[in-house]
This record gives sequence, C-alpha cells and structure tokens, in this order.
Amino acid sequence: MRICFVSRRYWPAVSGMSAYAENLLRHLVREGHDVTLISQYRGDPVGRGVYGGGPPPPERVPAGVHVVALEAHGEQEVVDGRPADFEADVATMRDTIAAEHAREPFDLLHAQYAYPNGLAVLRAAHDLGLPAVVSVQGGDGHWVGTCCATHETLVRAVFAHAPALVIGSSSFAAEVSARHGVDPGRWTVVSGATDTERFTPARGPGSLSDPPVLLYHGRVDARKGVLDLLDAFADLLGRGRRLHLVVSGIGPDTDTVADRVTELGLDEHVTQLGYTAYEDAHEVYRRGDVFVSPTYAEGFSNTVLEAMASGLPVVSTDVVGVRDCVRDGDNGLLVPPKDPAALADGIARVLDDPDLRTGLACRALDEVRARWSWPVIAHRLTDVYDAVRDVPVPAIPDVAVDPDCRFRTAPHLL
Repeated sequence: MRICFVSRRYWPAVSGMSAYAENLLRHLVREGHDVTLISQYRGDPVGRGVYGGGPPPPERVPAGVHVVALEAHGEQEVVDGRPADFEADVATMRDTIAAEHAREPFDLLHAQYAYPNGLAVLRAAHDLGLPAVVSVQGGDGHWVGTCCATHETLVRAVFAHAPALVIGSSSFAAEVSARHGVDPGRWTVVSGATDTERFTPARGPGSLSDPPVLLYHGRVDARKGVLDLLDAFADLLGRGRRLHLVVSGIGPDTDTVADRVTELGLDEHVTQLGYTAYEDAHEVYRRGDVFVSPTYAEGFSNTVLEAMASGLPVVSTDVVGVRDCVRDGDNGLLVPPKDPAALADGIARVLDDPDLRTGLACRALDEVRARWSWPVIAHRLTDVYDAVRDVPVPAIPDVAVDPDCRFRTAPHLL
C-alpha cells in the first residue's frame, strides 16, 4: 500500500507526536508499505526555539520513507506581526499531496492531527478520490475548536467526514465526543506505543541513586504541569530531603521554567538538559529514578510508556489520556492535577516505600512490553487502513475566518 502520512509537528520536535510518527512509519516500512511523509516545520527562529523546528533531518527519517518538508509559512506570518494564516498552510498541504499523488499515486492518506492537517488531508482525499484516516492526538481534541467559531466548525467537519478517526485512549475519546458532539462510535481507539527495544532498564526497576533523581522529559509547557513540578520539588527539599531534578526538553515555557528555578533557589538542585534528540532519549531515562509527569491532559502519554519501558516508577496525574495506561497503586501513582502539594506527597510515597516503588516499576515494565510495543500497535493501524479503502470523503467547504482566534497570535500552541 502507498501511504501518505501528513504530520503536524515540526521535526525534530521534542514531542510525543514526532516520536509516534517516527516509530509508526518505521514499522509500516517493515511491513512492506511504501510511505511518503509530508511534514510541516517552522523555519523561523521563534518556531525553532519552541520546538527545535526545521526540516526532518536525514538521520531521524526511517529508512525507506520519502520525505517532503513543508515550511509553515502561513503560521510564520506572526513573525512579522500578522495573524497566522492557517488557511494558506492547508492549501499548501493539499496542493503538495496532489503533486505527490500525480508523481506516483497513493492508496491512502493519513493525517496526524485534526487541524490544520486533517482538514488538508480530507480535502485532498475528496479531490483525488482517496480514502483517509485522521489521528487525533492531543491539542486537536483538548483545545482546538474551543478557540473560535472558525476552528469549531472546521474541526467538527473533520470529525464528521473522516472515514476513520483514530484516537489514543477511551477517556480522550469521551472528552472529545462530549465537547464536539461526536458520535462515540466514530472512534477507533489505537493507543500510543513505545519502542521497547530502544527503551530498556539500565538497572533493576525501582532502584534509587544517592541522592534520588526525579525526571521530567517531554515538552516544557505549563499545560504539562512542569511549573507545578518545580513547586512540588521545592516543597520536598523544604522537608529536608536530598533530591535532584532533571528537566529534559524544550517548549513554549522553557524560559519561564529557567526563571522559576532561579526564583525558587533551585539552581544547584535542577539540571535542565534542553533539546534531546529522540535517538538519545533512552539515555535520558537512564539518568532518572522516578519519572514525574504532572500533565493536565493527554491524548495518550508516550513519555509515560517510555518511562515504564525504562524500568522507572511513574508518578502522574489522574487526567484524560493518562488514566488509560496508569492505574493508581498498581503500575504507577496518580495524583490530582494542578496540585503541587499532592504531587509532592505522591513522589515522597514512592521514594519512601521500596516495595511499592519496585512493584510499580516491575508491573509497568511487564505490561508495556506486552500491550504497548510498536509491532502490536502498527498492526492495529493497518487494520484501520484496510477498513476504509472504499469509503468516500465528502467536500468540506471554507468558512469565514475569525482573525481574533487566540491561536492566530500563538500558532505554536495550536
């Protein structure tokens, strides 16, 4: 099958979406499919600073994948003080898909992210008479469409017209269905996954260093709870504990985190690694003893799976997209979101109880290998591809543009 995969996140991004795309495409090629990746990226300094944006680097592209890099010029209008022109980027993606199809015809289009990618893919699929799949992975379900009438209308059209909608967890599907009036039966739940050959324990699951090291790895974004983690960490130090915190990643709040570390007097206790390439991420997990993910919402947390595969006990939050893979007291600990005191108590409990810590880590490791490894998940997606081969895509008309949408001034948050 010739598959065109259209990715939203700018590579080489510090993002679960980019890791998801990279692993999925690698396994599709292994299964004998011919894959073209059309990847948006930010080429301006601001975009690069937030996501490490740029064209997909050759060393990150899975062997056998043909890559077409698309600079998001519409989004980059903000660099010159103008609202982001998502419509221009949708048109560029649509035209690019058509040009690649003319060069060598596709059998199926797959969009990673509902808007703008999903809209571009569905319009291209309608033009070309092709089937299409849309993966909803995070912000496209949590907040896109709650920002303005334009995006509400278009996102709901994507949800209504995609031949197949893939989503990472049942709780996330329920949230998006309630928010946008989507029939729950429209969703195919295909969870996130991790590379259990790359992410492996460096030592016995649940082991502690001296002093113990807490690890945050992922997008540095207030919506991921990283500022709450700093407050919780300061609380733990204030209780007289000897600890170190490693913060790995970049994102929209990288500078805010650095300022907050200094403000709380944590500079000698916190290491900020900045950008880490995916191929080096397994080494980052080997620096930690307890993985902490105080996120406010996920589609499905790939970093939690990577931590589990690395033998780390996980402390996270009881939110959409996390509770589907973490069961409190069984394969991890869950605390309320946006509550640094509760987060500190959860971390302390894991640090102080070696039987609990080891049990959480061992059960999580066994489970991620059995349920959430990439070969298992890739097969589920190809089943979805087979199911939509003959399903047509209706036209999605343009709608009036709301220039005051909050994402027009901060498109990297969309």
